[in-house]
Parts: sequence; C-alpha cells; structure tokens
Amino acid sequence: MSERVHRSVMNIKVGMLFYVLSLFLSFFSRKVFLDCLGAEFIGLTGMLMNIMSFLSVAELGIGTSIVYFLYKPLQEGNQQKINEAMSMLAFLYCCIGGVIGAGGIAVSLFFPWWFGNLTTGLPLVYFAFYAFLASSVSGYLFNYKQLLVSANQKQYLVNAYFQTIGIVQSLTQILLAYYYRNLWLWVAVGLAFTLIGIIAFNYRIRQLYPWLRVNMKEGRRHLKQYPEVLRKTRQIFVQKIKDFILYRSDEILVGVFVNVVQVAFYGNYTIITSKLNFLVNILSDGMNAGVGNLVAEGNEQNTMKVFWELTAVRFFITGVIVFGLLLFLQPFVGCWFGAQYRLSDVIVLLLVFNIFIFLSRGVVEMFISAHGLFSDVWTAWTELVVNIVVTLCLAPFYGIVGILLGKIISVFFIAMFWKPYFLFSRGLHKSVGVYWHGMLPYYSIFLLFTGGTLLLRYLIIEPRINSLPSLLGYGLTVYPVLLLCYSIMLFFFTNGMKYFVARKPAIYNLLTRHHAQE
Repeated sequence: MSERVHRSVMNIKVGMLFYVLSLFLSFFSRKVFLDCLGAEFIGLTGMLMNIMSFLSVAELGIGTSIVYFLYKPLQEGNQQKINEAMSMLAFLYCCIGGVIGAGGIAVSLFFPWWFGNLTTGLPLVYFAFYAFLASSVSGYLFNYKQLLVSANQKQYLVNAYFQTIGIVQSLTQILLAYYYRNLWLWVAVGLAFTLIGIIAFNYRIRQLYPWLRVNMKEGRRHLKQYPEVLRKTRQIFVQKIKDFILYRSDEILVGVFVNVVQVAFYGNYTIITSKLNFLVNILSDGMNAGVGNLVAEGNEQNTMKVFWELTAVRFFITGVIVFGLLLFLQPFVGCWFGAQYRLSDVIVLLLVFNIFIFLSRGVVEMFISAHGLFSDVWTAWTELVVNIVVTLCLAPFYGIVGILLGKIISVFFIAMFWKPYFLFSRGLHKSVGVYWHGMLPYYSIFLLFTGGTLLLRYLIIEPRINSLPSLLGYGLTVYPVLLLCYSIMLFFFTNGMKYFVARKPAIYNLLTRHHAQE
C-alpha cells in the first residue's frame, strides 16, 4: 500500500470512529437540550451560529488557496516553501480574525430589533453570541496550522484532537443541562472547551513540526512574491459566499421567514443531515490531499482510474444516505423527538433531493480543487442571484419549502452540467462525453433504487413503525438488503466499482466467478 493510500485510509478510519461516537451523542444531547433548555433557546443558538458562519465568509477562501500551494512543497519536503506559505496564512488569518471580531460587534447592534421579544432576554443573547464570536476569532488566530496537517494527509490528527474535545464538551453540557438547566453555564462551558482545544492542538503541532517557523511580518512580505495566492483567493471568495447561502443559512432564513421555534423544529432534521454530511466530509477530507498529490504527479491514466473509482464510492455513499433518509427520517423524528416535531413530507423530500445534489457533485468538486480551477466565478454569482431571487419570491408564501426550492433551483443545472464540463475541458483535457458515458449507469441505477425506496417507505415502513424498537428492527432487515442489491448493481454495471472492489481480490474474484457461472 502506497503512503498516500495509507494516510487516506488512516484519515478515514479515525474520522469514522469519532463520527460514530459523535453521531449517537448528538441525537441524545439534542433530546436533552430540547427538554431541559427549551426549543426557543436551541433555535436561538442555531440562528447565532449561522450568523457566525456568515461572518466567517470573511475567510475569503484563503485556506483553500494556501492548501493548494502546500501540496507540491510537502511532496518535495521543501521546508522553506512550507514556512513561507504558513507565514502568509498566519498574517492573513490574523487580519481575518480582526475583521470577524469587528463585524460581529457591528451585527450585534441589531439584536434588540431581532431578538427583543424572546423570553430568554437580551443579556443572554449577547453573552451567547460574544462567546461564539470569541471561539471563532480564537480559531483563526491560533488554529490555522491545522491546514498544514490536512494538506500533509494527517487529517486524522485534527479529528482526534478536536472531536475528542467536542465529545467531552457535549457530555459536560448534557450533565449540566440536566441537573442545573442553566443557559448561561451551557454557553460558558462551550467557550472554555474551545480554549482547551486550542492549547492542546498547538502543543501537538510543535511536536509534529519542530522546524515550522511562522513569521507574520515575513508572511506579509511573501504575499508580494506570490500574487497567485490573492488571485485564487478572489476566485474562491464568491464560491464561499454562495456556499454559505446555499448550505449554511437555513436557520437564519427559517427564523426570518417563519419563526425562531420553527428553527428548532427544522434543526431536528438538519442535525441528522449535517451529521451525514459530516460523514461524507470525513471521507473527502481523508482523500482531498491524496487527490491533490495524485494530480501533481501528472499520471493521466492513473488520475482517470482514481476519478471513476472515487465516483463509484461516492455514489454508494450517496445511496446509503439518501435511501436511509427516505426510509427512516420521518419515523425517527416522530419516535425520538415526538410527533409534534415532524415537518411535512414535502419538506423532507426537498431536503433529501438537495442533499443528493450536494453529495453527487463531490468528486467533480474534489478534482476541480486539486487542479486549482477556481476561475469560473460567474457560476457562483449565478447560483447566488438565482437563490436569493427564488427564496425572496417563494419563502414568504411557502416558508421552508420556498427556502429549499431556492437552493435546488439555483444549484441544479450548474452542479450537474457545467462543473463536469469545466473539469473535463480545463483540468482533465478530455471530452465531456467521456464523463456522461461513464455517469449514465450511476444515475440510472440510483433512480431505479430511489423509486423502490419510496415504495418501501409508503407501503411497508411508514404504516408499521410506531416506536424506536420497530424502527430499529426494520432498519436491520430491510435496509441492508436494499444496500446489498444496490452495491451489486453498481459492481456489475460500472467500471469504477470494479476498480474499487479489485483492491480486495478475494471479494472481486468471488463476484466475478459467480457472475461467470451464471
């Protein structure tokens, strides 16, 4: 096994371990927080965190552009170039921290108009927001070195430190919420654990890279020597703004067009979908640096083989997530949080379709980033404008349905058609017909199984599930059979899945031998 593959596997293994732990903990903590702290407070924290996400757009995509410049020096072991890149990053992130801090204070001036009617009171709103603001600014000032670790295919270290801190923080907050039900204490604990994580991680960085020398003054000077950093940053900036509005502004929009309590209701669904997206991010983060190194090697044949292999893996994961959500999302919310927290089936179907678009585009986006192709800024502007227009037109009348339609309509055509063309024509230097010829089996199989999943949900699952044990029973019987059939279809009708399974010769030989006998 090559070092690149070994590190990718390690990233995924460690990420999956913490994912499973945090997944179970998040559902349990959500239930405790709703019962002990109230839906209004949970909805409020969701909105405040989304405001912080909006302020974090000031990052401008600098991290992404710097990571692109780290791949080659890391491959060559050029410590001087790495120090120069990290010094630039330190200087820029220090500026960003200042901008976010000032922006947060400016935004907080409007809180009396936005949150003046909440029963929690404005002092708690300000305390919670400034705690979140301090955590965010501290991250930019002190945690920027995690980008070096990720670019060096050691994302598992980042996950190990920050996920461990996050799990301990959640357990502490659960206990305090259950016994004291003090909203102020809940917020203070979150800030304290952020500071603990910063100290622990930076101590580990000093051990891992003793030669790393970061000088912000030198970083400012190096920016003049690397104008491409700022050029690519400008290209990525609009993409960041667009991504925030499309994928991270839900709670703000629901709070504006519906109400704060509905933010908590909608959050019961998005906490599930965000954890599933986090699972995919674990896999992507584990492989992003590997793909970047692969592209840097310049082996065209191997690059295309890995592209189709990753496409097969991504579509299998997409099936696992989408089919699972279609079958069990509504029953789970009803059984765990209570039937009164369920939203309409239309909202759920639109939410799942939006997730499908996000997941299915992942491999193309991964290779676009690895090639440094950020120049199609017009697509981000188009998605952004269409999303805003559609949301403003539909959300006042249809609420959450209008918000989701704004996302879907704005992103569908560019994600499904333009981005593949852009990658194949500018990066891989092949006809886009090669892409569609390879993708047709994936979309056909996925569509077939989506129809079958909906039939299973409405004819079998929905009428019979009325408790968590019954949901678990059907999950352990129906769901594995569905996924097994789906994976077998992908194996026999796509080359990418054959490439992937061939990494395990025993399984590959078994499947091909059985197929030959038939």
